[in-house]
Amino acid sequence: MMFLSSQGQDPHYSQFYAASTYLNPAFAGTSIQHRLSANYRNQWPSIPGGFSNYSFAYDRYAPMINSGFGFLATQDKAGSGSLSNTSLSFQYAYEARIKSNVFIRPALQMTFNNKSISFGDLTFGDQLIRDEAVSLEEAIGQPINYFDFSSGILLTTHKLWLGFSAHHINQPNEALYGDVFSFLPVKYSLHGGYRVKVKSRFSRHKPSALVAFNYKQQGEFSQLDAGLYYELDPFILGIWYRNLPTKSNGYSHPNHDAVAVIFGWQDGPYKIGYSYDLTVSQLGVSSSGGAHELSVAYEWANKRNKRLAKRRIIPCAKF
Repeated sequence: MMFLSSQGQDPHYSQFYAASTYLNPAFAGTSIQHRLSANYRNQWPSIPGGFSNYSFAYDRYAPMINSGFGFLATQDKAGSGSLSNTSLSFQYAYEARIKSNVFIRPALQMTFNNKSISFGDLTFGDQLIRDEAVSLEEAIGQPINYFDFSSGILLTTHKLWLGFSAHHINQPNEALYGDVFSFLPVKYSLHGGYRVKVKSRFSRHKPSALVAFNYKQQGEFSQLDAGLYYELDPFILGIWYRNLPTKSNGYSHPNHDAVAVIFGWQDGPYKIGYSYDLTVSQLGVSSSGGAHELSVAYEWANKRNKRLAKRRIIPCAKF
């Protein structure tokens, strides 16, 4: 069997607001001052050679210059051949106050990428023909390194946020063969939401309800996540629906993908989240195993910057 071409998209998270600087570099510096975070996703664990991705991030807000700085490291692996992509990103965002409680944050990101594949884990046609353990393909395909550039912008009020990001603006060539061109399409994301306080007789803390969305487009593929959160300190519960509104999937059934349930807990500077994606596509949860996701974060600041942070309104969802 021979494949003439294949297509894919960037890895994604169901808890994309727990990996906010991965979603949009404009989120760099939206913490009280310093923030460390890590995310892990295991997608379709019941399928051999499924997908897994990791991210580690640090970002901080510098109030004296109204700027956010971020560092992001990611790695994803896919397939039995261990197709792997590792990236290191540096981010800068500037925060400008338009008027009371209204902020805008344009941002830039530069990323160094390394992409490789474990050819020893694959079987090629020439191995079968020549009855050899090693394929000639291994000598042709080589790991590659490349830079790419991204940008984003974020608008926030005390209740609403709206962001837009564009990744891989320069569309780098990520082909593993020197005489082949495979340009990485630009990934666009439009995301936002609205937060309201809810009256409750059962808690001295005022709970919040949030409605949010994230629409992504990369090449011919698109994805829409829409969801709801309920935050009752220290717990957060969220539910998301994901579909794939492409032009056509080649079948008569709708492009439903998954329903994700998110459980979060936050106590002071600590934050932990878990989510499970229930596959509702034709693939089915029994065949795929759904997807498991874990996020952790820690935030800290000195007393002076904690006071300054109270003047900044960041209403975004926590997971």
